[in-house]
Amino acid sequence: MKIVIIDGQGGSLGKTLVEKIKSRCNCTLYAIGTNSIATAAMLKAGADFGATGENPVVVNCRDADVIIGPVGIIAADSLLGEITPKMAAAIACSNAKKILVPVSKCKILIAGAPDLSFGEAVASAVDTLCSIIENR
Repeated sequence: MKIVIIDGQGGSLGKTLVEKIKSRCNCTLYAIGTNSIATAAMLKAGADFGATGENPVVVNCRDADVIIGPVGIIAADSLLGEITPKMAAAIACSNAKKILVPVSKCKILIAGAPDLSFGEAVASAVDTLCSIIENR
């Protein structure tokens, strides 16, 4: 199963996801950062593979089984402009299941979604991934 974590800016969400996933699931994680700081943070947290930039996002979304990241990764120009239109399209059009963590900084509000703290949102994302892995 190919699990791709995409994050940008300082990589704090991606880093936290890698740590929590690795502590609960025996799986291979691909850390794709929109910048080198985000990639380095995820690799330091224990991701198995890492790459940075637009092309790695596009390439790794082609055959990903699950893509995890902040909700902004499907919106062009989000994450302070780090998500290019090509990245957003590759992620949104991927056949992978997408686990999107609501982060209010993205200015995307999801109607009906509970207002969770950062930790609760990460825990929910990891629970969802573990359920997908177990049911595969």
